[in-house]
This record gives sequence, C-alpha cells and structure tokens, in this order.
Amino acid sequence: MTRTTGEDATGAVAGAAAGASGRPLAGPPADAISDGDLPTRMLVFGMARHDGSIPAADVFAVAEACQRSAEQVRSCLRRLVGEGLFERDGVGQRALYRPTDAGLRALGAIGARALRAHAQDAARHDWDGRWHLAAFAIPESRRTGRDGLRDHLGLLGGAAVHNGLYVSPHPWDKDVQAAAEALGVAEHVTLAVTDELAVGGETEPTALAAQLWPLAALAERYQAFVDRWSGVLDHLGTMQQQHEQLPDSAYLPGALAMGLAYRDCFDADPLLPGELLPQPWPGRAARDLLVSSRRLALRIRADDGRPALFAAFNDLVDALPSGEGAAPAGPRPDRRRRGGAS
Repeated sequence: MTRTTGEDATGAVAGAAAGASGRPLAGPPADAISDGDLPTRMLVFGMARHDGSIPAADVFAVAEACQRSAEQVRSCLRRLVGEGLFERDGVGQRALYRPTDAGLRALGAIGARALRAHAQDAARHDWDGRWHLAAFAIPESRRTGRDGLRDHLGLLGGAAVHNGLYVSPHPWDKDVQAAAEALGVAEHVTLAVTDELAVGGETEPTALAAQLWPLAALAERYQAFVDRWSGVLDHLGTMQQQHEQLPDSAYLPGALAMGLAYRDCFDADPLLPGELLPQPWPGRAARDLLVSSRRLALRIRADDGRPALFAAFNDLVDALPSGEGAAPAGPRPDRRRRGGAS
C-alpha cells in the first residue's frame, strides 16, 4: 500500500538544515522562500515549457502550493513583459506568455550554464591550458556601454586582472565580441589568447585561479548548501522504503526552496575547469545532491494534476547518467607555466 504524507514530507524536500545540525526535518526554513521577487521570478521561469512558453494557469496553480500570492505572480509576469522577455497572448489565467528572442536567449543561457557545470563535473571538458583575455579602454562618453560590457564579462565568469583587463579559461571570444558589438563599443575592445599568464609574478594556474576568483568564499557557500540540505536524500529514501508518496503541498515549495538555495551559490560560480579548482570541490557535491534529490522526489511524487515545476531541469536530470557526478576527479595535468603573459 502507498501512503501520501504531508507535513513531514514538506521538511524532507525543503531540507530544514537537518544534515549537519541534526535538527529534525519540519517545514521549509523560515528564510527559504522570502517575500522578495526572486522566488516568484524563479518559479515563473521554472514553469516554461520546452518551447519557452508559459501558460498563466499553470503558474498560478503551482504558485498557490508555493505560498506565492496571485498578485505576486501577476506583478512578476508584468515585469517580464516590460523587460521585453515575454509577450502576452490572452488575458487572466487563460493567457499564454510567449518568449521573445531575448527571452529565449535568457532561458537558453540558464540551460547552457547547467549543462556546462554537469559536463565539467563529469570531466568531459578538459582545460586546454589557454587563457582568454579581453581588454578595453572605453571613453567616459560611452559609460553605459562600458558598464554593460564589464557586467557581461562577469556573467561569463571572467575575472578582472586590473581595470580594463579581464581573463577567463573559457573560449569566450565570440560571446565577448557579440556583446561588444551589441553595446556599440567593439572598436574599443581587444581580444587575445595565451598559454602563459603571470599576475603579480604568479604563473601557476591553480594559484592564479585562487588569486583571481573568490574560490574559497564560493566553496564555503557550496559547502553550507550541502550541510543544510544533506538530510533530504535520507528522508526521501525512508519515504520510498515505507511506500509513502510526496504530495505537491510538500514537493513544490521544497523544490523551490532548494532551488533558490542552490542558485545563491551557482549564480556566483564562474564554472572554472576542474584543473583550476581545489579538490574535492563542493560545487560538485552540491550538484550531486540537487540531482539525486530531484530524481528521488520525482519518483515518489504523488500526481495530483498540478503542472511540473522546473520541467526543463527534469529533462536535464533525465539526460544525465545515473550517479554521473560520483566518480572522483582525475589527476590534474601539470600546467605549470614559466614566463610571463604574452
């Protein structure tokens, strides 16, 4: 016989900081789903179908289970239309929000980052030892374009070597060039690639990475996520063994809360190749925990007719080999460089 539980299961998916602290699993942490716009925006984006469209009725149904008010949802949808990311077709809960080209790019960028992270965790992408540089000297009269380019380099995971010079281990040249052209500052941008880089006399790649990116602080954030949510798997596993089902009153707010906590780390992650990261890297453990929890929660989820939340992520999870991130990272190739930047 299969039972459907409610109150206890909410804590299982929301992961009320049970792992390291030993506190019992109860409801979602008080600060897990705040009253700000970010949870609602993430929920709305998480309702996108494979073509990027978002049916308003689906959003309102899931938002209710996640303690998001109808007005919060309406406000978020209006904002997304105002930002040029979606166009509305219809009114009220019968409306369909279709992504614009900008909206498709935004949705695509989310998926691309997730795929890159999991691919690097699985050691599918080996760093070629080359540093990609972007330099710019943009006059004050083009300040908007300059600030926009600087922000875009940061979004691509670049680090500032000094004012007007950014570096990345990823081949970002086409992305940077396209952004510079879109911002009207391409004539002020220089791109270069080198396999020898020295910053303040340091040439060793892992030391350079630790110097250029705040990896220690990021590792602490990922580890805090793992510690806080590590009880989820055990609790969901117990539910499965006892043939209990996970109701959407627990599953949906729990999925949103866990997704928000992970995003707080992931958005700050430059996604450096494994060769440049301290090992073991807790970002990999965080993704393993997120994927494994998601797989198990979906397996025991009670079907109450509500639409799926984070359906695109479900597709990504389905495409990953089971236990993909469990294998230890291989030995790092010796990429110690002699000499300066070229």
